[in-house]
Amino acid sequence: MINLFSFLADMNGHMWVTFLAIFGAIVLFAYDRIPIEVTAAGTVAFFLVFFHFFPFRDAGGNNLLDATVLLRGFANPVIFAIFSLLVIGQGLFQTGAVDAPSRMLARLGRDGPLLAFIATLLTAGITSAFLNNTPVVIIFIPIVSAIAANIGYAPGRTLMPLSFICILGGMTTLIGSSANLIAVGLAEQSGVAKIGFFDFAVPGLFLASLGALYVLFVLPLLLRKVESQTAVAGSSSGRQFISEIRITPDHPWIGMKSVAGLFPGLKNVTVRMILRGNQTIHRPFDDVEMKEGDLVSLAATRQILTDILAALKTKKSETTVDDGSDPQSIKGRGEDAIIVEAAVSPNSTLHGRTIRQRNVNADLNYQIIGVQRQRRMLRRPLRQIELLAGDVLLLLGSRDNIRQLRRHNDYFLMEWSAAELPKPHHSRTAVSIFALTILLAGSGLVPIAIAAFVGALAMVLTGCITIRQAFRAIDRRIFLLIGAAFAMAEPLRITGGAAAIAHLVVEGGASFGPAVTLSLFFLIAALMTNFLSNQATAALLAPVAVSTAAELGVAPEPFVYGLIFALNCSFATPIAYQTNLIVMGPGNYQFKDYLKGGLPLILIIWLAYSLFAPFYFDL
Repeated sequence: MINLFSFLADMNGHMWVTFLAIFGAIVLFAYDRIPIEVTAAGTVAFFLVFFHFFPFRDAGGNNLLDATVLLRGFANPVIFAIFSLLVIGQGLFQTGAVDAPSRMLARLGRDGPLLAFIATLLTAGITSAFLNNTPVVIIFIPIVSAIAANIGYAPGRTLMPLSFICILGGMTTLIGSSANLIAVGLAEQSGVAKIGFFDFAVPGLFLASLGALYVLFVLPLLLRKVESQTAVAGSSSGRQFISEIRITPDHPWIGMKSVAGLFPGLKNVTVRMILRGNQTIHRPFDDVEMKEGDLVSLAATRQILTDILAALKTKKSETTVDDGSDPQSIKGRGEDAIIVEAAVSPNSTLHGRTIRQRNVNADLNYQIIGVQRQRRMLRRPLRQIELLAGDVLLLLGSRDNIRQLRRHNDYFLMEWSAAELPKPHHSRTAVSIFALTILLAGSGLVPIAIAAFVGALAMVLTGCITIRQAFRAIDRRIFLLIGAAFAMAEPLRITGGAAAIAHLVVEGGASFGPAVTLSLFFLIAALMTNFLSNQATAALLAPVAVSTAAELGVAPEPFVYGLIFALNCSFATPIAYQTNLIVMGPGNYQFKDYLKGGLPLILIIWLAYSLFAPFYFDL
């Protein structure tokens, strides 16, 4: 109690206000009804106003927390690195560059959906022990998202586990995290013997293994209700659409033969019939070979149809889906082609008309590439299907032409389902840009912010993604959260609040022995790293770790290693670590999702080290 009273007595007014403001921000972040952007902006505004009228001055009378200091987080290179990496990831996704590796990993899940998921995350975790976590997460985001779609998981259930397992992998080696290097460097400056690459690998692997079990098997269950925007757009991906593909000259399906009544070259596609001139070839297909001019009627999910269209897309961007419209009217959409779902409205003028008979196609320059009728599998060719109210149509057209459908009463346009047509002809370019970006950043030749920014620009200049797609990949919440994080961290550090809390806990546990003191030190470091940067926390607490061990008369390694592991417990907030911010947008996470998923993991790591360290280090 004496320590607590002394702590309260030493607190200055600026420190009190800082603590109260940060506590209020955390409460509001976790409160669903106020947008996270509003809370972040409000927190920054509060500190700007307060420290302007009540400056925190040094001995020379200078305000240590003026607007320049509080706002410098908005110009931090981390922002440009994160935004640029998101754009690069969008380029990989948009060009389908990750489809092949995702399908390969998804094959592991044939005997169970967890197998592909576990194999992918474990690969990412092991890789992050030797590479910077940020590029590892960027590499695996599109792969994990594609696997999630293949096995029926919402990406919101998989992307936070990806970030967490990469953070866990980073606590096992000296170079696993930049915070590891900072903590070790400062500890060595304080007199600790040189710490090697794998010196803390044993306790690190023990903690990472326990954490991985939680991340793989418990965390996805806690995130079951989190549904990302990608998941929303693909929520109907299990429904079958009827479509038709015209076999044009040089078509890749020419010469494809049936085997045992099926076409093995068309996976996850049901060929319904083949129209060849006046002849209709029905199932089962007995020794049938596809020929130029054939009209292939098939049933497949939206995702499969999208993949087929992307693979068949020619350099002139002429679609090979045939709905009876004039092929000339659908050329020239170029890179702006999108696919969107639309339901036929009850008072639609198309009711009872066949797709061929509709009279609005030429005016609006769009194409019906698929039709789905609830609980019924239609048996007619696509162009002969009579449209009914409630039918769901899959439309292909330019963004501007699809937008014109808003003014028509024939459809209920499901704009949330709109997605650009992938650009597989750019996939090699996207992979090359990505590989060069990682190579430059990983080699240390240029900072990651520069490499990523140039890589993102190259994605746009080479046509892998459009400017619209690039800006859509950027999440404004990340920008405001990073700025708010700096606006909170600087007052906490400069007013002495962070150091005061650390010393209070260490002094409070000293009378209970080294094991309890180590446990309390670990806990306060783990909590601090979720609101300060882990680099700032390392700088504050590394000297405290060494001096505490000296006062207790024990070796410094348990405290230094404990600090390293605590610095990697960046799970409870999106601002705790940049990989959490990177997955926040694609996963559509809220602040409370990190609290719900991250706090139990912090407690697991804390309790595990508190029990493991006394035996391992003989405290």
